[in-house]
Amino acid sequence: MDSKRRIVGAILLGLVVVGPARWAAAQEAPPARAVHAPEVSALRERLKAWRARTGASGVTAACAVDDETVVSASAGQARLEPPAPMPADGRMLSGSTGKTYCVAVMLQLVEAGRARLDDKIAVWLGDEPWFDRLPNARAITLRMLMNHTSGVPEHVQLAEFTAAIAEAPQRVWKPAELVAFILDKPAACEAGKGWSYADTNYILVGMIIERITGRAFYDEARTRLLEPLKLERTSPSDRPALEGLVSGYTGPGNPFPVPREVAVGGVYAINPQFEWTGGGYISSSADLARWARLLWGGRVLKPETMQEVSRGVKAKTGPDDEYGLGVQMWPSRHGPVMAHTGWFPGYVTLMAYYPERGVAVAVQVNTDSGKAVKGLRGLADELVDACLPGGE
Repeated sequence: MDSKRRIVGAILLGLVVVGPARWAAAQEAPPARAVHAPEVSALRERLKAWRARTGASGVTAACAVDDETVVSASAGQARLEPPAPMPADGRMLSGSTGKTYCVAVMLQLVEAGRARLDDKIAVWLGDEPWFDRLPNARAITLRMLMNHTSGVPEHVQLAEFTAAIAEAPQRVWKPAELVAFILDKPAACEAGKGWSYADTNYILVGMIIERITGRAFYDEARTRLLEPLKLERTSPSDRPALEGLVSGYTGPGNPFPVPREVAVGGVYAINPQFEWTGGGYISSSADLARWARLLWGGRVLKPETMQEVSRGVKAKTGPDDEYGLGVQMWPSRHGPVMAHTGWFPGYVTLMAYYPERGVAVAVQVNTDSGKAVKGLRGLADELVDACLPGGE
């Protein structure tokens, strides 16, 4: 297992989820609204305690208790030397949580009748000269891409990809150039018969979105999601200079050609543009918490679409883990959780929605090393505790 796989595994591992029937019931039932907006001081104290346990450089977190009310707090440092305190609205690269924007745009197109989940992707990409070199090409459906059952390998984990980044760290990549890394490679599994997480799946979904709409993906996401939902601290990570980006710190084993301090003065050490629809955003915890509640709380997609979103398949991150359409699911002491984690060198993110509480939380950490990668789900539960009467 290479270093990228170890890091992602540490983020994903340990999820225990429930089956589709339970998820459907959770979404149809009205949420238990015995919650309140927590005091900033209550969130801050929980973050300070978590940071003391993990040694994380800095952390931000937010709770969204209704469509408008979001409370955020922070602890630790946005930069270690010279020291700079972490602002509650600090922005970080949010890694694979960006897949949720890609899924939302694609599913809105499905709702509009412009695609079907079980259409073969050859409908849109079959005329590409490279298409039949894609593993499982003619058997892959749109659904398989979004729930990672296509068998398409992960280009990000290939040594030749990280070598290419090292050779040209500021390169602007075209989607087809990213897909090229896995052409003619063995499939990770038979199409629809296994689960293998791959950013490459979502690069292909992004290409399909652009083929259907005739517009750039980021333009579609901006006009459909970011602007109408007023996610003003969220924007594409499509260049090295990103306004409000706090410094991030990598740990041992990072496979990418970046220094320990990956961003200085809002400029990332390499061009993060290559992540695109595999992630591809910079955001704040407050925006992520609002987005999690709006998306998984049913404000973005129709109820019948949300049934498809939560139709999980068995994942390899634990004995009972499942993955839906751009969503990870597991049980907690506050009931079922719909979530997604994210990693980009120097940053780790978790956004989660608790349907039975009607509460969403998000956490961002500006380091990807050691203990900071672990325990985020426990911290998310603690943040929900702060929303309950008596803080328990």
